[in-house]
Amino acid sequence: MKSNGKGASKIRYAVVGLGYFAQSAILPAFEHAKKNSELALLVSDDPSKLSKLGKKYKVEQQASYDDFENALRQAEVDAVYIALPNSLHKEFTVRAANAGKHVLCEKPLAVTEQECKDMIRACNDANVKLMTAYRLHFEKGNLSAAKTVRSGTLGEPRIFNSVFTMQVKDKDNIRVKSEMGGGPLYDIGIYCINAARYLFAEEPTEVIALTANNGEDRFSEVEEMASVIMRFPEERLASFVCSFGASDSGFYEVVGTTGKLRMDPAYESAEELKQEITINGKKRQKAFPKRDQVAPEILYFSDCIMTGTNPEPSGTEGLIDVQIIRGIQESLRSRKPFKLNLPQHDRYPDMNQEMRRPAVGKQDLVNAVPPSAD
Repeated sequence: MKSNGKGASKIRYAVVGLGYFAQSAILPAFEHAKKNSELALLVSDDPSKLSKLGKKYKVEQQASYDDFENALRQAEVDAVYIALPNSLHKEFTVRAANAGKHVLCEKPLAVTEQECKDMIRACNDANVKLMTAYRLHFEKGNLSAAKTVRSGTLGEPRIFNSVFTMQVKDKDNIRVKSEMGGGPLYDIGIYCINAARYLFAEEPTEVIALTANNGEDRFSEVEEMASVIMRFPEERLASFVCSFGASDSGFYEVVGTTGKLRMDPAYESAEELKQEITINGKKRQKAFPKRDQVAPEILYFSDCIMTGTNPEPSGTEGLIDVQIIRGIQESLRSRKPFKLNLPQHDRYPDMNQEMRRPAVGKQDLVNAVPPSAD
């Protein structure tokens, strides 16, 4: 099988990193993506994970991080799904690209703007595709919300507001480790940033932010919460609060000149999503059943590889969100608004990308726990 995937009946994947999200969502998604995708290699430094998950998913090819490139060749892998801590995204994307493999990388694409650019360059130089794993770009509820906002149904959209919070209780969790690229902005705030961008179908021009910290030991390396305001063209404002120290919440609301739209919950992968549209005081509600949100990403990316199509969300999509986070960090340092200078971008998700696959059931985890576990 050719490494670029052209002419292949199925794209063979390595999954790198076998933590909570990989076990609860990525690995089981391959059953729903088997039309054009196959799980061929597991990569981890945890022998127990490799052994037990290899048996569960009938994947004989397994490797440590050090043996990554050699294993890619032996398993005849075409693409790599990177589900590692944020700080390792660049290293393994570059290693995969240098080995001639396409890359589907979890968000955030990387920790810094320069790392994102290095990843994009490495994939371009190797003539392989890079896609940022934004699962909501394929989910009906959020895609229909974007269609409604852009259609003028709400009048002129003026305001975006969102809250995304959870309790990360374990002080040793990678999400609260600075050296691993942790913190609520990178982990969950990025959903709010990305949603504002695809709902407005515009890029922000300015950002201002504050953080807060209640002083608990678990927040000794990262902020407990962040509050951000982004200015968009046509004088639209988008605001959000993200936190690792508050009870579970995850909604957004878009308010226009004649109506409003609310998704609550909006960002979840493990429960149904709900939408409420209010026009001139009249409400209509709709629920979107729980679905497998990862299988569509895999199916879509495999199709892009086979057809030579550039994916949306691309590496540039991931870069822009990280550039906005950098702007937020600059605002926090200066205690002033920060002007953004983002690349030209005219591709946003639409209803053509919707894909439905059955929900994934609860998985038995191997040496992994949910982020909100005690």
